[in-house]
Amino acid sequence: MRAVDLIRKKRDAAELSREEIEFLIAGVTRGHIPDYQIAAWLMAVVWRGMSSAELAALTEAMLHSGVVLDWPDLPAAKVDKHSTGGVGDKTSLVIAPVVAAAGLYVPMISGRGLGHTGGTLDKLESIPGFNVNLGLPEFRRVLEKCHCALIGQTPEIAPADKKLYALRDVTATVESPYLICASIMSKKMAEGIDALVLDVKTGDGAFMKKQSDAEYLAGLMVETGTRMGKKVVALITDMEQPLGRKVGNALEVEECIEILHGQGPKDLRELCDELAAWMFFLGKRTKTVDEGRKLAAEMITSGRARDTFREIIRLQGGDAAVVDDPARLPRAKHTARITARQSGYVTAIHCEQVGIASMTLGGGREKKEDSIDPGVGIVFEKKIGDKVEAGANLCTVHYNLDSRLPHAVDLLSRSFEIGEQPPPNSPLVRKIIGATETE
Repeated sequence: MRAVDLIRKKRDAAELSREEIEFLIAGVTRGHIPDYQIAAWLMAVVWRGMSSAELAALTEAMLHSGVVLDWPDLPAAKVDKHSTGGVGDKTSLVIAPVVAAAGLYVPMISGRGLGHTGGTLDKLESIPGFNVNLGLPEFRRVLEKCHCALIGQTPEIAPADKKLYALRDVTATVESPYLICASIMSKKMAEGIDALVLDVKTGDGAFMKKQSDAEYLAGLMVETGTRMGKKVVALITDMEQPLGRKVGNALEVEECIEILHGQGPKDLRELCDELAAWMFFLGKRTKTVDEGRKLAAEMITSGRARDTFREIIRLQGGDAAVVDDPARLPRAKHTARITARQSGYVTAIHCEQVGIASMTLGGGREKKEDSIDPGVGIVFEKKIGDKVEAGANLCTVHYNLDSRLPHAVDLLSRSFEIGEQPPPNSPLVRKIIGATETE
């Protein structure tokens, strides 16, 4: 078998066999196939796409390029959730302790911020001392003790994905839905989970701006996971404006703590309840999704989810006192206000610009080696549909460096659109793909 023949075969729109795909992924993992040939094959995939069988074979080959975790001694279902990324998307920090508090296990391997979107690991690292770089034995120990552990990808997990992603990043082959699907699902399946809930964002602040594109990717991931014997559901959710009212790493942790104390913004609470409910249902903790919603609410009102989050932080080396005293989180030194130029109603918030503004302040990375300022970010006073008066505060910028402020202020000032009439309400969950509430 030769790589050049497989490149030609995909270039000419023929279907590769499972053995041919396994040959390519083994060559990537072991370094036997040069980067230029793999890059050529990736571009052929971008142009020609993949069949369902090819995608399943690719995902499984990437999955088995490294360690696949299993948890034979854990007595309850193992479930996880993955988001395709958004602005202010902080649900993992609420959902993980909620689901763990109710008895399921959540072995969550997360990522860092990508582009204008935030990353779960960056948020967790804003908690003083929190260690996301646990080795697999320590990951297992924390999971067994408190039913949840939150870490980054280890060298043992899907190493083929790391090599392929590095090539995709520099060869303009990132956007292929087939390659995105294989990348996400190979890592998630390596966690040894029984069920997965996907939060696929669509709208201005998402990577998939069109709902049709989000639905297509969601369908691919659901089908791939199902073919691999897992229970998978995808929720298509709105990202036309930031989720919640706080954007920025420590600010978002603070907002999650508010939710765990039974407070916080309605949209964030609603989405956390919905995602947790599906995790409960797929993990057979509840018989219906509606029971799952009630159980999620109970875990918060009883304080059990809050206590679980405190224990997760403690076991992973962090300052658990932040759960009761969020002022211990990093804080920016300065604030600035963005005010309304006219009276009316907020009709739109250009969500991607908000994410870029947060990154400009130091809350994200422009280059891989950039460091993150955990204390900076934006707090929204007004969201879409809110009535405003001229001169009223739309949002507050939390910043440290004066040099970073002007560009962020310019972006945020142009992010708000104000009209004479309130816009129609848009549902937070637009569509559900995959499992049904009656299965």
